[in-house]
Amino acid sequence: MPARILDGTALAAEIRATIKQQVEHLKAACGITPGLATVLVGDDPASHAYVRSKRKACTEVGMESFAHELPATATQEEVVALVTRLNADPRVHGVLVQLPLPHGLDAEGVLGAVSLDKDVDGFHPLNIGRLCMKGREPLFVPCTPLGVIVLLEKAGAPLRGARAVVIGRSNIVGLPVAMLLLHRDCTVTICHSRTENLPAVCRSADILVAAVGRAEMVRGDWVKPGAFVIDVGINRVADATRQTGYRLVGDVAFDEVKEVAAALTPVPGGVGPMTIAMLLHNTLEAAKRYASRGGSAP
Repeated sequence: MPARILDGTALAAEIRATIKQQVEHLKAACGITPGLATVLVGDDPASHAYVRSKRKACTEVGMESFAHELPATATQEEVVALVTRLNADPRVHGVLVQLPLPHGLDAEGVLGAVSLDKDVDGFHPLNIGRLCMKGREPLFVPCTPLGVIVLLEKAGAPLRGARAVVIGRSNIVGLPVAMLLLHRDCTVTICHSRTENLPAVCRSADILVAAVGRAEMVRGDWVKPGAFVIDVGINRVADATRQTGYRLVGDVAFDEVKEVAAALTPVPGGVGPMTIAMLLHNTLEAAKRYASRGGSAP
């Protein structure tokens, strides 16, 4: 039987509708409108597209969006100074620094400058550190890993005691999603470029998360029958039949894996929409915490 396709677009729409209601309630009860500030350095087209989609999503749920752009020539001090100003702005409840930053800037230094209370991307070293510790809770969980977990939980994936394999060890996806799975009592293996016999390791997985950035790397015979497969990758491959000259595919060979897995996310339409939904969720939570501390509308 073909895999059940996990529709991230539909689930994200449900989550965003709930967030919109909660934003309206927060406005009515406290006079506070959740606000997200984006910091974009340089002229990378993909980064500009990502920021536009995030700002549009804010508008659709009734949040404020504050766009800040700096040239690629901006210094570390200039970027950190901007982040510091946003930390002090009562209209801003979340600060998002769009990655990657231009060459020459210290991303860790910039992310570390974001106030812990406004780190809605979940990339502050303290938030990541808490995520990696037993018995500690981060204020915010990185958006894509959180979206992966919500997809799995909503799909009814049996996590407790499951064998989970994560392909990829990035700070943005691989490591955080592995920690989230571990916290849910999975037995977790993290794979990378030095992993020996990767297909065999993948075949042991009840839960398989592919986040490596290689088009259709995970083949059908890598997947255990009945596994839940989450494809985080998004890659361009040439396609002369498309007007753009390319099509988007994930890290998983979709047509092969859907014949083996119990459930599978598509690309596009799987994890991507969930990432933005989780960003909105985190921003709303930041605004609620601000209100609970006695904050008021500016």
